[in-house]
Amino acid sequence: MEKGKQLIRFGWAIKKFLRNKANFDILEGFLSELLGENIKIKQILDSESNKETEDDKHNRVDILVEDSKGDLVIIEVQNSKEYDYFHRILYGTSKAITEYINEGEPYAKVKKVISVTIAYFDLGQGKDYIYHGKNEFKGVHQGDILHLADKQKELYGKKNVYEVFPEYWLIKVSQFNNAVQDKLDEWIYFLKNGEVQDNFTAKGLIEAKEKLDEMKLSDEDRAEYKVFLKKLRDIASEQHTKMADADDILNKGKEKGREEKEIEAILGLHKNNVSISIIASALNISEKRIQEVLKHKG
Repeated sequence: MEKGKQLIRFGWAIKKFLRNKANFDILEGFLSELLGENIKIKQILDSESNKETEDDKHNRVDILVEDSKGDLVIIEVQNSKEYDYFHRILYGTSKAITEYINEGEPYAKVKKVISVTIAYFDLGQGKDYIYHGKNEFKGVHQGDILHLADKQKELYGKKNVYEVFPEYWLIKVSQFNNAVQDKLDEWIYFLKNGEVQDNFTAKGLIEAKEKLDEMKLSDEDRAEYKVFLKKLRDIASEQHTKMADADDILNKGKEKGREEKEIEAILGLHKNNVSISIIASALNISEKRIQEVLKHKG
C-alpha cells in the first residue's frame, strides 16, 4: 500500500479530541464496525478509571461510553505488557456495573457492559489478532445452550442470555500483518499505522482522516503530542531493557545449572575410580578443568 497521510495516534485522540460530541462520529464508526451494528453514542461518562493523570507511567487510556441503547462501552488503549491484564479488564467491567446502578434498583437495571481493549503488545497466547469473549451456559450432559424464557425476552428486551453479561473484545494490534480483508481490518490498519488509505470505506475513517490530521494540530497540541510519543518510546525502551535483562538472568541460570551438573558428573566418576583422561573424554572437557574441580571440590 502507498503511504497515506500521517494521523495522530488513536490513544492520544481519545484523550484530546474524541470526547468532544462533534467527534463522536469517529468512535461511533469504530464501534459500529467492531460490533456489527449501527452504534450511536449518547454521552461520554466519567469515572475514576478514565481520568487522565500526568504520572501515568504506562499511558493507559480508556474512555467510558453510553450508547443510545443504554449499554456501556469501555474502550481501553494499552501500550505496555502486564501479566495481570485480564484481571484488570474484569475489574473494569465489574466497576462499571456497580457504578451505574442506583441503590434500591432491581437487578434488571444492571447495564450491559462491553469492554474493548486495543493492545499494543502480545496479550496472552494466541495466533489471531481479534478475540471476542461472551458468557454462555452450556449443558454438562446435553450440551445445549441455556436460553432466556419468552417472558424474560419480553421483560428485558434481550434475545440471548449472553446479552445480559459483559462482553470482551481484545484487539492485538501488534499481531496484525497489515493484510486488510474487511472494513474492521481497515480500522486495525489505522490503529497500527496511524494512516487511512484512500480506498478505505469503513465507518468513521473518513472523519478520522479529516479530523485527526497531525498537520492540523495547534502549536500547543503538537508540543503535547510530541511528549506523548516520547512516553511511548520510553515505554518501548523500558520493555526492551527488561527483556534483555531477563534473557541475561535466564542464560546465567542455565550456565550455572550446566556447571553444577558437570561438577556432579566429575565427582561421581572420580569416586568410582574412573581415570581423569576417560572423564575428560566422556564429558568433552579438558583434564585441567577436571583437576581444578577435584582440587576445590574433591
